[in-house]
Amino acid sequence: MIGIVMFAAALFMLLLGFPVAFTFGAVAVIFGFIYGLSEAWDYAQGFEILTEAFEDMSRQFFSLMPNRIYSIMENQLLISVPLFILMGMILQKTRLAERLLESMAFLFGGVRGGVAISTVLVGALLAATTGIVGATVIAMGVISLPVMMKYGYDKPLATGTIAAAGTLGQIIPPSIVLIILGDILSVSVGDLFSAAVIPGLVLVGFYVIYIAIISYICKDYAPPVPPLEGLSKSKQIFIALKNVVPVLVLILLVLGSIFAGIATPTESSSVGCLGAIVLAVLYRTFSFRLIYDALKNTAKISGMVFMILMGATAFSMIFSYTGGDEVVKNFMENLPGQAWGFIALTMVVIIVLGFFLDYVEISYIILPILLPIVESLHINPVWFAILIAVNLQTSFMTPPFGFSIFFLKGVTPPQIHTTDIYKGVLPFILLQILVLLTLAIFPGVFGLKAFLG
Repeated sequence: MIGIVMFAAALFMLLLGFPVAFTFGAVAVIFGFIYGLSEAWDYAQGFEILTEAFEDMSRQFFSLMPNRIYSIMENQLLISVPLFILMGMILQKTRLAERLLESMAFLFGGVRGGVAISTVLVGALLAATTGIVGATVIAMGVISLPVMMKYGYDKPLATGTIAAAGTLGQIIPPSIVLIILGDILSVSVGDLFSAAVIPGLVLVGFYVIYIAIISYICKDYAPPVPPLEGLSKSKQIFIALKNVVPVLVLILLVLGSIFAGIATPTESSSVGCLGAIVLAVLYRTFSFRLIYDALKNTAKISGMVFMILMGATAFSMIFSYTGGDEVVKNFMENLPGQAWGFIALTMVVIIVLGFFLDYVEISYIILPILLPIVESLHINPVWFAILIAVNLQTSFMTPPFGFSIFFLKGVTPPQIHTTDIYKGVLPFILLQILVLLTLAIFPGVFGLKAFLG
């Protein structure tokens, strides 16, 4: 019972606006003391004995917390997180997004919805290189949104496309979400990367098809952009290939080395950083100032991620010791439909939590509780992880606290209101849920038969 109250208290504090990492850490400490006091009360008689018993229990109880946190710092798999962030930061500062968007606009701008389709395709390419949602959304909001507004694009369609394209980094490898899920579920990150490729590409395809259909039905939503004068079609194709091919080579180096078994995710992340520096040199944007700024931003983002991770780890430890995990396990295992009932409820809960929490908190608080149930119900962990990764992607776009919405709103002109972004992301959220349902019911369609045995 204490564990359930603890979870409710954490959500309440988050709604009041307290920082996520410190909220979970503080709730863990407070409820750890409450649990220690309640246990001491059961085994002691008299105030002096109660105090002594409470001190002994608290000492034993909280001595485990530094060990849990230190184990995070020793985890070699998580080294790839700051390295992939660094790779993304270097590429962001090379104006990669701007070059890719210009190139794609050359090729697709002449058709209805062409700039929006270009934005989705560039989002997919950036997802496979940077994987940083905030950087991608902001870059495309600054570059792509003014073009769409200039040529009369529907505001919800334009903003929804940018927000959705920016979140593709959560499912298309190398994804930080997949690295975290691999660590928690104790499955190969290389397997998760391989399993996530087709679902990620299917999601991109759904986005493109939706934009093409809505542009065809509502002809004034996404008019074609006139081609640039003075450039032949062959010249436009050459410029596009010149900007796209180096990025594809980098993607091949990073993901190909993992899929071929040549490098681990941690080793491939260092290869990605080196490749990003080479691209910066090729694009003539390399400088020591660029490296310094990229390192500084990487330290800030990594520090935020690991602070949240430590707070969430402390929270899940206290939640387990107070018996909250047993309550959840007993409830989940007795659901109608056994494994299917468990998966359905899990997906609904994660979608709801996505309205309030980030993917790091959801992963490190919810998944350790669910892992024993996954094992007892004999659910394939790779398939389960991919389902969660697709689900977590929606958390970046669900109002009111979707991070993509906030990132995009920060760079939009005054004539675009938050309600425009809310309307714009809704169809893409529904598309994500459709892909999630299809992936759950027909995993073989997404190439997961090899992982399901």
